[in-house]
Amino acid sequence: MKKAVMIFMISCVVFTLITLGEEIRPTHTYSIVAYDKVTGQLGAAVQSHWFSVGSIVPWAESGVGAVVTQSFVEVSYGPLGLNLLKAGKSAQEALTALVTVDKNEAVRQVAMVDAQGRAAAHTGKGCIPEAGQYVGEGFSCQANMMLKNTVWHAMAQAYKNTQGELADKLLAALEAADQEGGDIRGKQSAALIVVSGKSSGVGWKDRVYDLRVEDHSEPVQELKRLLKLNKAYLHMNQGDEFLTNNKIPEAMHAYTQAMNMFPDNAEMIFWPAVTLASIGRVEESLPLFKKVFAMDTNWAIMLQRLPQVGQFPKDKKLMQTILAVAFKKREPAGAVEPPTY
Repeated sequence: MKKAVMIFMISCVVFTLITLGEEIRPTHTYSIVAYDKVTGQLGAAVQSHWFSVGSIVPWAESGVGAVVTQSFVEVSYGPLGLNLLKAGKSAQEALTALVTVDKNEAVRQVAMVDAQGRAAAHTGKGCIPEAGQYVGEGFSCQANMMLKNTVWHAMAQAYKNTQGELADKLLAALEAADQEGGDIRGKQSAALIVVSGKSSGVGWKDRVYDLRVEDHSEPVQELKRLLKLNKAYLHMNQGDEFLTNNKIPEAMHAYTQAMNMFPDNAEMIFWPAVTLASIGRVEESLPLFKKVFAMDTNWAIMLQRLPQVGQFPKDKKLMQTILAVAFKKREPAGAVEPPTY
């Protein structure tokens, strides 16, 4: 019975690919798919001189695998490849099944990695030079229409030599491609997606990172900035969760990590200040409030709205002490609501 179901599923996949195979979208680019054997995370990253590359090239599903489809793109390689991996096929078996029935395989460049870390890639003979691939242990780097034929090798070395979490290693590979000359046409968009190693059954919960730069003069560097910002907000989210569970020291630690990463981000300063003041460490909170209010006095308005929903003590004296920081250099007039306690 299982074999019959498998055959039926593959037949459906093949039919869909044949049906969709007429659509050809040129997306010449460099990319990487990878599996982290320590965490089980799966991910993909890509850059191209093409608008919104992240919407069509990289695909990943927790506990299943990751796929990139590029050159003259057949988008269906992404979801169909993941379906085959989910059905138990290895990366090579899934890729072979799709390429075999694709009449335009010569212009396709596709790579996959499965949840066991097996990687496979295909670079058709019709891909525009310089084009090639490097399949390593648990990852694959591939590129086409590059300035030099050393790009995918540089990506592989950067990936293998970079320490840190999977997202850092994927980004290092993109940076290496950029430094090696990258796309002969230039730069435009980039994307990075990382999913957890074990599926929770809820797709959105399994996305560790899902970042896109749709149109930018330096997309890889912008992606790097967004990744750092994403990490900071993960600390913020963790702080919120700790605070909800009344784990104040843990919340402050998480908030402080975020604040140290982006010391000029008002929101990352505001919530640690709120937490400090709420637990009686008012003197420590005042310099933080002062910095936030100097950035935008609307944060003082926000503070006054928190007590009514149980997010700050209903303490008139405490509120006046904090708001005095804002009122000292109040601008523009009327920007700060008067205390209502």
